[in-house]
Amino acid sequence: MGNNEIANEKHPISSGIPCLSYQCVKCCTDTHMPLSHSDIKRISAQGYKFKNIAVKRGREHHLKNVNGYCIFLKDKKCAIYDFRPEGCRLYPLIQFKNSSNVVIHDYCPHKSEFKFNDEDVKRLNALLKEL
Repeated sequence: MGNNEIANEKHPISSGIPCLSYQCVKCCTDTHMPLSHSDIKRISAQGYKFKNIAVKRGREHHLKNVNGYCIFLKDKKCAIYDFRPEGCRLYPLIQFKNSSNVVIHDYCPHKSEFKFNDEDVKRLNALLKEL
């Protein structure tokens, strides 16, 4: 599938197709991705030490950055793709604080190529409750 075909089609949030097709890592740059307890448990089970992958910001833990990029970004790919945090799985689907609206984040350069459904919204709401 060429990039022109990808751009003309809407893909499910969970597919990651636009990101992978364009090798886009914009959301991995200077990330502030929060980590839930489930995320930490899933990633730690892969042999990563919590203190090496997370930083505390206020009351939340977030993915650590190294040289301005997510600690897991290696050669323009996620080194833990199958075990990545739920927020990464759902991005670019977001909900701003103090809002009930769920939207595709404008920061994503391929936002027009994603679509989301009620199940994605339920997963996002569950994640926000866990955080």
